[in-house]
Amino acid sequence: MRISSNFDSGAIELVSVEGNRIDLDIRADSTSDPLCDFRQWFHFRVASTPGEKLHLRFLNARQCTYADGWRDYRIVASHDRETWFRIDTRFDGVMLEAEYVPAAGVTWFAYFEPYSWERHQRQLGKWLGRPGVRHLDLGQTVDGRDLDGIEFGNPEGAPVWVIARQHPGEAMAEWFVEGMVDRLLDPADSLARSLLAKAHFFVVPNMNPDGSVRGNLRANAAGSNLNREWMEPSERAPEVAAVREKLHETGCEFFLDVHGDEGLPYVFIAGSEMLPGFTEAQAAAQAAFCDAFRTAAPDFQTEHGYPAGKYTEESLKLASKWVGYEFGCLSLTLEMPFKDNADLPDEERGWDGARSRALGAAVLPAIAAVLG
Repeated sequence: MRISSNFDSGAIELVSVEGNRIDLDIRADSTSDPLCDFRQWFHFRVASTPGEKLHLRFLNARQCTYADGWRDYRIVASHDRETWFRIDTRFDGVMLEAEYVPAAGVTWFAYFEPYSWERHQRQLGKWLGRPGVRHLDLGQTVDGRDLDGIEFGNPEGAPVWVIARQHPGEAMAEWFVEGMVDRLLDPADSLARSLLAKAHFFVVPNMNPDGSVRGNLRANAAGSNLNREWMEPSERAPEVAAVREKLHETGCEFFLDVHGDEGLPYVFIAGSEMLPGFTEAQAAAQAAFCDAFRTAAPDFQTEHGYPAGKYTEESLKLASKWVGYEFGCLSLTLEMPFKDNADLPDEERGWDGARSRALGAAVLPAIAAVLG
């Protein structure tokens, strides 16, 4: 039996193997900051004998960043890295455990269906091959990777910004963007064509390439949580500084920051209604977005989500709050579950890449409602 994680987004610490029992620790984010202690993401493979049961035990589950997120959570697994499925998992408040009988000689296990750096590159190349799509060179990350964006649509239209995966372990965010952009660039889709006529889209599919490749939950290579850097980016967050600079150049009339939530088994948004100066027009646009999105995507709902909270200056460290305050536009954070959608559960797959991708395609009517 061999356990390994030396590949794109791989992350695990092997404690011991005893018979069919594999004891593991979920490691902290890999960064240059020794004090960075985010831990929740895992992705590893087990080479073993087909038909012989594996017993996985994550010994330090209670010490993870979002320990409550393990309740009702189920691990995802795959034999080909294309089809991912859920396996029975239990959490007793201390350890996370799962038993699985592999049908093949190698099984991959992960916290959520991964979105690889190779797929990111492939999608970027595909999109840039379409008429009217231009590359946004936003500079380099801490590790020297390219920070890519794309722009398309009407250069005279309303600037619409969509960013995703500030937290690299939230792979569902990039699946969402893939579905959204693929539909926007479909010449046979009349809604997409009408949106391209009235809006100028700026899309950053992966704000945190370093963290994604390193197998991090929340941090970039320097140990920064990018979604706490927007008010005044530190030198540890060049990714945020670059996007802020471009935002000031283009302006913004609608902003969407795409994420995943470890604990809540729902799709929901967090708005900017607590900000000083939040207008009736912004409130109306937010209501229109929610109404249209609910109609287009039954996975989306407005009953469950984060409490509104009160405004503090700390709020402006978050992307959607800073953008809403800085540009006076509707600015939203979209959250998807790591587990499943409790309203529309899928016993085999839970929430996964395909559902995230479909949700991205379904957001177009909601954007159209905001743009009026």
